[in-house]
Amino acid sequence: MIRNALLLILFFTIPGSAFADSALLTADTAYQRARSGHITLLDIRSPGEWRQTGMPAGAVALTMHNPDGADAFYKDVLEAVGRDKSRPIAVICAAGNRSRWAQAFLTSKGFTNIQDVGEGLFGNGALPGWLKRGLPVRQQVGR
Repeated sequence: MIRNALLLILFFTIPGSAFADSALLTADTAYQRARSGHITLLDIRSPGEWRQTGMPAGAVALTMHNPDGADAFYKDVLEAVGRDKSRPIAVICAAGNRSRWAQAFLTSKGFTNIQDVGEGLFGNGALPGWLKRGLPVRQQVGR
């Protein structure tokens, strides 16, 4: 619990300029790259959110809200990419805040190719989001 609180403090104190624009993907680009197998798209929202809206087609359900903490989330991501920290990954959440945290966290753990779908499922004010773009979702989720 304390570790998660510290990670949240770190997230809110990292200046926005710490993340290069090249590490951001639009929802359209993320969908195309996931479909073609060029990235592993991780939906890091909660299981309740997955049930409520469905998940982006092609995404892996891997919540950052792991009851065992951030290290368990890290281990889950590592397994999802076959323990290859250089494998291209894109993270998506509702509106970009948690995906930005996940990008920074995973980078701090040695992952070298993490991209953020910053507009998320619902949009972020600047971009419309996965759902408003009409990108496909699947209703049944595995976790």
